[in-house]
Amino acid sequence: MNVVRKLVQRRGRSDRTMRTPEALAAAGLIETQDTDNARAAAETLPIAIPPALAGLIDPDDPNDPIARQFVPDSREADGDGLADPIGDDAHSPVRGIVHRYPDRVLLTPLLICPVYCRFCFRREAVGGQVLDGAALEAALDYIRNHPEIFEVILSGGDPLTLSPRRLAGIMDALDRIPHVEIVRIHTRVPVAVPERVDTHLIAALRRETPLFVVLHCNHPRELSPPARVAVSRLVDAGIPMLSQTVLLKGVNDDENTIEALMRALLKNRIKPYYLHHADLARGTGHFRTALSVGRRIVRALRGRLSGLGQPTYVLDIPGGQGKSPVGPSYAREEGDGHWRIEDWRGESHLYKDPPENDRIR
Repeated sequence: MNVVRKLVQRRGRSDRTMRTPEALAAAGLIETQDTDNARAAAETLPIAIPPALAGLIDPDDPNDPIARQFVPDSREADGDGLADPIGDDAHSPVRGIVHRYPDRVLLTPLLICPVYCRFCFRREAVGGQVLDGAALEAALDYIRNHPEIFEVILSGGDPLTLSPRRLAGIMDALDRIPHVEIVRIHTRVPVAVPERVDTHLIAALRRETPLFVVLHCNHPRELSPPARVAVSRLVDAGIPMLSQTVLLKGVNDDENTIEALMRALLKNRIKPYYLHHADLARGTGHFRTALSVGRRIVRALRGRLSGLGQPTYVLDIPGGQGKSPVGPSYAREEGDGHWRIEDWRGESHLYKDPPENDRIR
């Protein structure tokens, strides 16, 4: 019997998003005596587990990687970490805009998600705010008044939780800004609420300005049959898809799981983009690995997957300094134009630059 059917039969799982400790306890995802801990965790980050993800949780596995991502944990009360780990506030010139890099900005039209990941780096901000009316127009004016902005990234919160009408309004506004040449949307909707990806949503997204959709997906099990259908609808509509994955202890911090995830993404026409090192968000220490773990995993991927399946392992430097690649290096300069190059097996090879007068400049 598959996990989804077993869960529904054993627990009578509701077809509604679970939002309270009592709902989690009734579904067997936490013990009744743990409801107070879950309620304390929800004071910082709301609880929301939609049916599409709840149905993927194996009730017989105490270390289930799906449950670990979304079910509150008493360790969230730990005070380690930062309230604003990647420095959004310091780079927010107006509400709803984060302008960290010269040629691109983050536009956060809402801070509401269909599911709340317990490792969220905006865990102390998400849960309620919707950018509307004058605030949204001010954010769009900021983009209009900065011609250096080439790309606008819609995030939040999850932009695809907006109604198609409101989403279309934002896409129309961006489409009319001549210097905005790329729009990117980061979302969990195809795996969390796949039924939202319908003809109305697709119509709201399709504009003249090129759009890329980046799917947040951390475990191969998240690419369920309904999620695969949602992804196909986006890709078949001509919308290229990339992925971002967060490296999480107890969820995907091993070579086999990451390899399986990257293969599943490629099979569904999603190009792996980022493997994020977990941010220093407060109360998320139990998710974080050492950098050496991620470096080992991406090194192993080099020999297991083609270049299509290689995500860039990045660290968002605490304090708002931006993302930096932190994967393994395969080249070491030895001086006088000589380099020591490692192959995917770890074997070392000598390479010499051409003489200076033969180099292409």
